[in-house]
Amino acid sequence: MTEQWKKVMLAIMLVFVVGVLAACNDSSSSDDVEEGDDSSSEGASGVAMEDYSVGDTFKAKEPVTFSTLFSDHPNYPLKEDWMFFEKLKEKTNVTLDITSVPMSDYTDKRSLLISSGDAPYIIPKTYPGEETQFVSSGAILPISEYVDMMPHYQQKVKEWGIEPFLEGLRQRDGKYYVLPGIHEKVWPDYSLAVRTDILEELGLEEPTTWKEVEEMLVAMKEAYPDKYPFSDRFKFKSTLNIAATGFGTRAGWGLGNMLEYQKDSDEFIFAPATDEYRSMVEYFNGLIEQELLDPESVTQEDDPAIEKFTSGESFVINTNGQTLTQYRKTMDETLGKDNYSIKKIVVPGGPAGQLMNGSKLENGIMFSAKAAEDPNFEAMLQFIDWLLYSDEGLEYAKWGVEGETYTKEDGERKLAEDITFRGMNTGADNHLQIDYGFSQGNWSYGGSTELLHSMFSEEEIQFQNKMHETKELVLPDPPIRYDATQLERASLISTPLKDTVEQNTLKFIVGDRDMSEWDAYIKELEAKNMQGYVDLANEVYQNNK
Repeated sequence: MTEQWKKVMLAIMLVFVVGVLAACNDSSSSDDVEEGDDSSSEGASGVAMEDYSVGDTFKAKEPVTFSTLFSDHPNYPLKEDWMFFEKLKEKTNVTLDITSVPMSDYTDKRSLLISSGDAPYIIPKTYPGEETQFVSSGAILPISEYVDMMPHYQQKVKEWGIEPFLEGLRQRDGKYYVLPGIHEKVWPDYSLAVRTDILEELGLEEPTTWKEVEEMLVAMKEAYPDKYPFSDRFKFKSTLNIAATGFGTRAGWGLGNMLEYQKDSDEFIFAPATDEYRSMVEYFNGLIEQELLDPESVTQEDDPAIEKFTSGESFVINTNGQTLTQYRKTMDETLGKDNYSIKKIVVPGGPAGQLMNGSKLENGIMFSAKAAEDPNFEAMLQFIDWLLYSDEGLEYAKWGVEGETYTKEDGERKLAEDITFRGMNTGADNHLQIDYGFSQGNWSYGGSTELLHSMFSEEEIQFQNKMHETKELVLPDPPIRYDATQLERASLISTPLKDTVEQNTLKFIVGDRDMSEWDAYIKELEAKNMQGYVDLANEVYQNNK
C-alpha cells in the first residue's frame, strides 16, 4: 500500500470513530435522566409505554402477545373465552399465549420446560423456594435486577414494609428470581373449625390455647363417647403447622428446611430435634391416647374427613375461610340449616405464647431468561406490574369489570346478582371463577388489606382482626445463601432427614412408636448427618450474612 493510500485510510477511520463518539454522546442513557424523575420508562423500548409510572393504566403502544404457563385448577378449568382474557386484551393490548398444565402435574411439567429451554416467558404460580433449583443453570431471570421498570411494585414494597420478607428470596448472589405476590399485612388463613352449637350445649367457651382445646375435646368426648371429637384433613399437616408456632417450633406445612434461627446465639438449630418439637408431638399423642383425635387424621384423604365433620360424626376439623363456607353448604343439606353452627376460631396459643407466623409474600412469577432478550421485555414487565401490583390491576384480577361483574358504591363492592363466589349470591347462575376467570390462582394474589377483606364475610374480617390484635408476629428467619454446590450438598443430606422426621412425627403422634423412643429417634437423625447439615447451614449463613 502506498503512503498516500495509508493517509486516506487513516482519514476514513478517524471520521468513523468521531461519528461513533458523536452518536454515543447524543444517545440517552439512564445516567442522563434528571434526578427526581420517577418515570421508570424513559426511552421505552418496543411497545412499552413512555413515562409509565404509579397510577398509570398500562396499555401497550401496539398489540402484543406474551407467552405464559398456566396452572389449570380442576375446580375452575381454563376457558380461553373467559371475560378475564377478553377485557384484559381490551385494556392492555396484551394477548396471552397460554401453555396450560393440569394443576396436579404443574410442578413437574414446569421443571421439564425450564430444563429443556422451552418454558414460556412468564411462569406464574411459583412459590418462594421453588425457584432455587433453577438459579445455577441461568434458565430463569434474576428479576430483582429489573424491578426499576415496575413502579407500582416498588411503591408497594416501600409503603408496606416488604423488604425484610424479600431478603428471604435472595440467592447467594444477592438477587431474587421470583417476583412474589405481596400483601399489605400478614394474612393468616388456616385454623380449626369448631361446632359452636356443641360448645353452647356443653357450656364451654371458645378455646384460646391448645390446653383449652384439649379440655374442650375431653368434654365433647364425655358427652359423645362413641365419637372422635377431632378428625382432621390435610393429613394433619396444616394443624401441625398452625400449632407449631405456639409451641415455639415448626412442623407440617411449615417444616421447610427444618432449621430454626436462634436470635440469642445468632445460629440455626435443627427444629425437629428440640424439646419444643417433642412437647408438641407429646401433646397430640396425648389426644390420640385419650381418643380425642381420630388416628386416621394423619393418613385419610380430605373427603372422608369432611364427610365425618359435615355429617356430625366429628366436631373439629382444620379449615380456611373458603372451606368453612363449603362445610356450611354441605351441612345445610346433611344436618339442616338451623341444626348446627360452626366457627373458625382464632389459632390457639401454646407454651411459647400467642404467636403468629406468616409472611407478606405469596406465590408469584418466574421469568424465563430468554424473556430479557425480547424487544418487548419492558412492556412485559409494565404489564405484570400493572396487573399484580397496581390498585387498578389488583381489583380487576379479583373482582372483574365494574358494571359487569360487580358494582362499587362509596368504596363498597358488590357482585352482580347473577354471579356467585365465596358464599355471595348463593344459587346464582354464574360463578366468578368458573365462568369469568377472575379471582383465579394464576393472576389474582396479594393486595391491600381493604381489597383482601372486600371478599371476606364479616365473620372472616373479625377473625383476621382478632388474629392481629391478639398475636405477636414472628418475623421470618434470615436467609441461608447457599451456592450451587452447597445447595446440592444440603439437599442430599436434608432429603433423608426430612423423610425420617415426617415419618416418625406421625408414628409418635398416633402411637405406632412410643414416646420413650425419642432419644433413639434423635440418634437416627444424628446417623443421617443432622449435625453436618446444621453446621453447613451455619457456616454458609455466617459467611454470607
